[in-house]
Amino acid sequence: MIRLGTSGFSYDDWIGPVYPADLPRRSWLGYYAQQFDTLELNVTYYRLPASKTVDGWIAHTPDNFLFSVKAHGGLTHERLDPDFAGFVQAVDPLAQSGKLACVLAQFPHGFHPTSANQEYLAQLRLGLAELPVVVEFRDRAWVSEATFAMLRQLGLGYCCVDEPDLPGLMPPLAVATSRLGYVRLHGRNAARWWEHAQAFERYDYTYRRQELEQWIPRLRALEEHSDPVLVYANNHYRGQSVDALRQLSLLLAESGA
Repeated sequence: MIRLGTSGFSYDDWIGPVYPADLPRRSWLGYYAQQFDTLELNVTYYRLPASKTVDGWIAHTPDNFLFSVKAHGGLTHERLDPDFAGFVQAVDPLAQSGKLACVLAQFPHGFHPTSANQEYLAQLRLGLAELPVVVEFRDRAWVSEATFAMLRQLGLGYCCVDEPDLPGLMPPLAVATSRLGYVRLHGRNAARWWEHAQAFERYDYTYRRQELEQWIPRLRALEEHSDPVLVYANNHYRGQSVDALRQLSLLLAESGA
């Protein structure tokens, strides 16, 4: 099964392009869940969610809805004294509800394939206990059969990405190292990837049909080895991610989904 969703849903610039102007903010998630059956939550990178917040996510989505939650920055970027137990406790209600697809551990570009960082991945796996975990690298040097073998041995998934074709960035490979297939479509805004005044500018990009077509055989390949395959569009500025997923859905239908 291939599930499509966006990276985040609570954006003011979605008012109009995605959400009706008169729709209350408290109704955004429910409205979103009428269109997609999975969502990647970025808020957990910045702070551990309160229990009432997690309860709201569960209550405002259908029974078959799946969330992927980004690991807190203390676990992936700072890494000095990672509070694995606190994070696991915070997302446990989501796991108990059956709506947690996985934890996305997105590491920064400066996280290189050193022996120390490889050891940290083992620590991450141990620290997050039984939670399913997918790792996103930002340094192309990680791309190797040795890395994929290590992830399989640790029981960690590999995050496939679509992003600008720039030196050092990750190539658009379709690889599954766990039961989950995971894809993030970041857009291809090469001009603003490294140089931007605000973070959203990096993801200000409208996909063309032919660019999304490139992912159809890759998604089919992942589907042969994974269940589910989770695809999240992160080109979120002004709802461009929603448009990308609508195009992708049509392409998958045309290919025999």
